[in-house]
Amino acid sequence: MERTGVGNRQLAEVIPGRVFAPLVRALLVLTMLGGCSHAPSAPTAGLESISGDRMLQDIRTLSSNEYGGRGPGSKGEELAIGYIQKQFRDAGLEPGNPDGTYLQNVPLVGITPDKGMALDFTGHGETLHAMFSKDFVAWTKRMVDESSVDADMVFAGYGVQAPEYNWDDFKGVDVKGKVIVVLINDPPVADQTIFGGKTMTYYGRWTYKYEKAAELGAAGCLIVHQIDRAGYPWDVVASSWGGEQFALASANNNMDRMPMQGWLTHDQAEQLFRASGHDLGALEKAAVDINFHPVDLGIKAKISIHNTQRTIASHNVIAKRTGSDDKLKNQYVIYTAHWDHFGIGPEVNGDRIYHGALDNASGVAALLDLSRAYEKLKFPPARTILFIAVTGEEQGLLGSEYYAEHPLYPLARTAANINMDGMNLLGRTHDITIVGNGKSNLDAVVTTLAHSQGRVVNPDPQPEKGFYFRSDHFSFAKAGVPAFDPNGGIDYIGKPQGWGMEMRKKYIAEDYHKPSDVIKPYWDMSGAAEDCQLYFLVGYRVANDPKMPEWAPKSEFKAARDASQRQAQ
Repeated sequence: MERTGVGNRQLAEVIPGRVFAPLVRALLVLTMLGGCSHAPSAPTAGLESISGDRMLQDIRTLSSNEYGGRGPGSKGEELAIGYIQKQFRDAGLEPGNPDGTYLQNVPLVGITPDKGMALDFTGHGETLHAMFSKDFVAWTKRMVDESSVDADMVFAGYGVQAPEYNWDDFKGVDVKGKVIVVLINDPPVADQTIFGGKTMTYYGRWTYKYEKAAELGAAGCLIVHQIDRAGYPWDVVASSWGGEQFALASANNNMDRMPMQGWLTHDQAEQLFRASGHDLGALEKAAVDINFHPVDLGIKAKISIHNTQRTIASHNVIAKRTGSDDKLKNQYVIYTAHWDHFGIGPEVNGDRIYHGALDNASGVAALLDLSRAYEKLKFPPARTILFIAVTGEEQGLLGSEYYAEHPLYPLARTAANINMDGMNLLGRTHDITIVGNGKSNLDAVVTTLAHSQGRVVNPDPQPEKGFYFRSDHFSFAKAGVPAFDPNGGIDYIGKPQGWGMEMRKKYIAEDYHKPSDVIKPYWDMSGAAEDCQLYFLVGYRVANDPKMPEWAPKSEFKAARDASQRQAQ
């Protein structure tokens, strides 16, 4: 263990009084941890440089009207990536791309469906006409001008095939060329050993349901939206999937993708099932049974999706702080945050700019402040630190997926990913949340360092929402890189019990993926600053530990890690 070379009196002169004691504890814990034998000094200068006020300035710029909601391929992208590059450059960070730039090109195709499309359900002597945006949203990720479907419909429960649970919603029924209707999330079975109990598995994620339907050759997949189970209202679905969507460019025009994907409102689904002679509520209950069989609805779905397409070169923005240890500097710790939001979209209360202040200008602001903090260190940590502001998160984690498929630095030598998607902007908390708690031994690092701040670590209070599959760390996890996905705490200092969860619900109901996601007068940046200090300490700890983090033995991501490291040998 090395001495910090900085006494308590010196620390008091540079660290605000109300967080002085927690920071001293954090520094003492950090220097006591075995992994810090490579660290030439404790990270005092970096910690004390983290500033909530500076983060707020970054958020104000990135979420301004001028940046137009930061849609990929827009003027807002040009401004956002230019601003991020300038902050990296001004901080003194090296370009992260080995070609000498701060940019990684991410080729995307923007696909905008004609909102005049109609979805008709015909059968049993009746025809239902569903209205786009009001009753359904639909699209195709095929890069074609028109994609048409005229096919029989099958209700396939939750659309899950999970052999480890002996669960198969399809039971050998051939759905090739058909449109399947499925329910949201995992089957809510009573047996808590199946599907992770309350915690959503990847089987409950909407992306899985589309992937499984495509794998089985379905012509389309419609997911029935339920507000309570999704965690967000229908207008979020309509705004998120009702306009231009992006896909990674592909030489085969993604013709292996389904002709149609989409969502139905619960009300529209109820009408559809009544027309088919079935009761949706009764089938929802039946689908929870492992013995459920698909139901032929006797209904045909007919739709023609007309697309406008454009090819764009979007960008991940990458900076680097090269490590100090000759043996470990070719290993990496990656911080990520997505810079993109929804750009200009449907008008809500007179505003068409989807500002994305919390989601995710705040995460980018934290990324920038972390990069400045690491650059303040007299000696960098042993491993190299990468700071990546990724594109296309709102379109399906596209920028992080592209990096994971085309890494600039080997993923087998990437120790960990720390992802920031929305910071705590409401003040300091007694706790911090780990989304995906228990998946890797990063949890122990986070817990120790949070305790040194006088805080406790809690699991995700809403595990049924599947947040672990909904942000950029998931792209790294799937590729085998241990990932820490933090979320702000909910036990706020000076606030009554339950206030934190109520504010979360308020944000989801009023601002999530809406133009009203702007800077609020009640924001308190002290929580973001303290959380950012924790993320700094976690990255610093991992960057100096001779051993890289590991997945838990039963983690679904361990096999990918083992395979990548075998290939790298």
